[in-house]
Amino acid sequence: MNSLLFGYSGIVSNPGRALAYVAAAIIPAVILLRFIWNRDSWEKEPPELLRSLLLRSAISVAIAFILEWVFGYFMEACIDYMRISYEQGYYMKVCIIEAVMVGFVEEFAKDIVLFKRTWNDPAFDFRFDAIVYSAFVSLGFAAIENVKYVFSYGISVSLPRALLAIPGHLGFSVIFGYFYGRARHEANGGRDGLARTNLLIGYLLSVAAHAFYDACAMIGTSTSMGIFYVFVAVMYLFLYRLIKRESATNDYI
Repeated sequence: MNSLLFGYSGIVSNPGRALAYVAAAIIPAVILLRFIWNRDSWEKEPPELLRSLLLRSAISVAIAFILEWVFGYFMEACIDYMRISYEQGYYMKVCIIEAVMVGFVEEFAKDIVLFKRTWNDPAFDFRFDAIVYSAFVSLGFAAIENVKYVFSYGISVSLPRALLAIPGHLGFSVIFGYFYGRARHEANGGRDGLARTNLLIGYLLSVAAHAFYDACAMIGTSTSMGIFYVFVAVMYLFLYRLIKRESATNDYI
């Protein structure tokens, strides 16, 4: 703990170094935000709405932090109560905490902020808007999370996180955004049951992708990491084509 605090103080006492750390943490998110914004070729979203989503992503970080602390404490208590050995407890925590807690909690935190701000906004009138909104919340979340990682572990983590973690968050958000736009379309047509179904499917699929991504990375065996890299490559290719198709076939909702 003392070494970590010393590292923080050393960075903060050097403004140039601190600025470099912040830039390394947020630039990948900015690049991906620009990519998504450029794909919204039919009707650009109001800048004040997009700024609001970025600011509200900080709320999603706070929600996730609180819920992860609560669930993490609960899981530790369960493992202690069941007297599970360290090795068994470790793999249980990987499977449960990453798959259930991190996936469910972080996607919930992002999606609830997104829903509260955009669901009834008049600007939400095209299907691709849902992907834009979801991406802005998710990448704002990822940028804040990345600042924490870079300041905690050093600037060396910025490159792997720029290639993996930041695009990963974007990928999870695009999955939800795809169904979010369709849910709004169904709601506009008075089909509330189908709207709720689309919201649930989008949420569960984004949770599944997030949990699988994290679990493979956290287990850390050669097999799990091989699966991880294949999954990431396939997900990125699929999502790039999905974004391109959704942008090209965009329509009113």
